[in-house]
Amino acid sequence: MSEPAAPERPRGVLVPLALAQFICSFAGTNMAVMITDISDDLNADVGGVQTVITLFLLIMAALMIPGGKLTDRYGRKRCFTVGLSVYGVGAVLSALAPGLGVLALGNSVLEGVGTALLIPPVYILTTLLFTDTASRAKAFGVVMAMGGIGAAAGPLLGGLIASGLGWRAAFAFQALVVAAILISTRRVRDPIPADPSRKLDLLGTGLSAAGLVLLVLGILAADNDLRWSAVLIVLAVLVLAGFFLHVRDTERAGGDPLVSMSLFRDKVSNIGLVTQLLQWLILMGTSFVVSAYLQVVRGYDPIGTGVIFTAATAGLLVSSLSAARLARRFDQRTLIMSGFGVVLVGTVVLIVLAGSTLNPWAFAPGLLLIGLGLGSMLTPSVNVVQSAFGADQQGEISGLSRCVSNLGSSLGTAIAGTILVAGLSSHGYAFAMLTLALAGALGLFAAAELPTGKPLAQR
Repeated sequence: MSEPAAPERPRGVLVPLALAQFICSFAGTNMAVMITDISDDLNADVGGVQTVITLFLLIMAALMIPGGKLTDRYGRKRCFTVGLSVYGVGAVLSALAPGLGVLALGNSVLEGVGTALLIPPVYILTTLLFTDTASRAKAFGVVMAMGGIGAAAGPLLGGLIASGLGWRAAFAFQALVVAAILISTRRVRDPIPADPSRKLDLLGTGLSAAGLVLLVLGILAADNDLRWSAVLIVLAVLVLAGFFLHVRDTERAGGDPLVSMSLFRDKVSNIGLVTQLLQWLILMGTSFVVSAYLQVVRGYDPIGTGVIFTAATAGLLVSSLSAARLARRFDQRTLIMSGFGVVLVGTVVLIVLAGSTLNPWAFAPGLLLIGLGLGSMLTPSVNVVQSAFGADQQGEISGLSRCVSNLGSSLGTAIAGTILVAGLSSHGYAFAMLTLALAGALGLFAAAELPTGKPLAQR
């Protein structure tokens, strides 16, 4: 099946796609600065709010691959609009939540399911509508920039809204943005017709979702009961092993599994997926840990905490919007390695501040470095993965890519957050940030295994 020519691409089609990535990323981090407000209003503890945040990220991760597969059966635009609608309902329900349970239903479940439906079409449509390497790199740069900015700006915007109008208004803001995106979807055209004959692997979906849920719940349980945590993690490993055996057997029998094993046979793509997981683990882990530490331990209000995060936002904005220009000068391996190196320095700076009585703005240099490092490598990592496969596999690889990124986000909040919540002190903060620094080091070593390529200007 041939790809559509670039001239057929409608003007402004990238706007709703980039805004969708922005609001989903915003949703993942804005609650971090409202922890104390939500806890007090709903009579919950910090661990309960952490669980709601983590479950939102986890449900996205667990359903992202099925979401990508559904685009083939029902069409990319239809999944995009349905996902936006479900997300909008969840945002409204969260704004009206009388207790933590309803907040979990609206934020964790409905917004998580909506995101899993709408995000794969964002990346599939970007890949299919921007067909040449240069324009695709620029388009991914815009989408990833909006995603990074949404994640980094979540604390600032969330803090401003929560301080001025209350935490519920932050969810009303999300609903308004989703409504605006739905209106703008008239620009979106699906370049490939839907294929109603494609079936969803229900058993594979159940096994993969159950395995990921058990894994993250096992991590969250570590601060209360290590034995129960170990049991859950072992069960997660067994269920995920069963998932991969099911996929292998289904593929050998000529069936259509949830995810093709061929997606894991490309070494470069595999390394790209690892770097994506670690990038989002660091971003979301840093957002939760620093926000919770400043509010719960240092006693800063949501707006004060959010303002401090402008440093990370600025770093992400500058480096993400420079992605296309950087890609013309440096190869993707260099950009990803440099990004992890800068992030590593930033986390070390934040660790040094543990227990310090310095002004909270002393956190800005470390957050700025983390923002700069992450922004410079988010786009290359996505491009490495997406460009490794043809149009016929974009639904699968997009779902897998987003699944890995969101799994990284949920792991970052679960692992670093659990370490912090287990001991809300300067020592807990230092150990949590040390965990994120180790993730940065792993990313640096992984990126070093990528092949040396050429900048776009030399291709």
